[in-house]
Amino acid sequence: MTQTRKTSFQDVRDAVIRRIQDQEWPQGSLLPTELELAEEFGCARATVNRALRELAERGIIDRKRKSGTRVCVAPVKQAKFEIAVTRHTVEETNAQYRYSLVDRKQLEAPEWLRARLGLGGVQPALHLRSMHYADNQPFQYEDRWIMLDTVPDAETENFEIIAPGEWLVSRVPFSDAEIVFSACAADETLGRFLGTPTGTPLFQVERTTWFQGQPVTYVRLTFQPGYSMSTRY
Repeated sequence: MTQTRKTSFQDVRDAVIRRIQDQEWPQGSLLPTELELAEEFGCARATVNRALRELAERGIIDRKRKSGTRVCVAPVKQAKFEIAVTRHTVEETNAQYRYSLVDRKQLEAPEWLRARLGLGGVQPALHLRSMHYADNQPFQYEDRWIMLDTVPDAETENFEIIAPGEWLVSRVPFSDAEIVFSACAADETLGRFLGTPTGTPLFQVERTTWFQGQPVTYVRLTFQPGYSMSTRY
């Protein structure tokens, strides 16, 4: 007996995209309701909801509670950047990963960091510097601050075995993030850790994350010469 495959949210999503591309549903037009689409595709309403939610996140449709779902007049593509674990990034290239903690200090957050995070007064923080290697070659220098009022468990973690970024991803959720990409010239410290002459152009990422309005961490990641980063949208 042949078993019929259930309609997935990907099926619904792709069908909606095709109809928009074929001008069956032109820009600004109102889509059928979730219930109507569920009946048409023979699936649960929750399946349709998930498909439409993804299309809304991609800027293809606009969903409003009382006025329904419409095709965006000027669809906006949104690039999504995933916070990757450095170990995974290295291992995906079939290289052997190694992590080393350079130093760990608990102190008050400096004025420049409090200003960046919009904080006032004394704020306890953990300052961590570490190195990541691929096949024993310098891959990434990490300079990180963890805010202990938001992440008190970090105070008792020594970070000698697990990198702080990997620890945070597995332990602490975040609701907002700010990411800045830039180029920088290697100073004496970066040159020493990344094994490159002073003044060498390097790729740098600065990332700040918050959870429910409270700052979690600020990190500056600097990569070895020649590193590039890509995202899909």
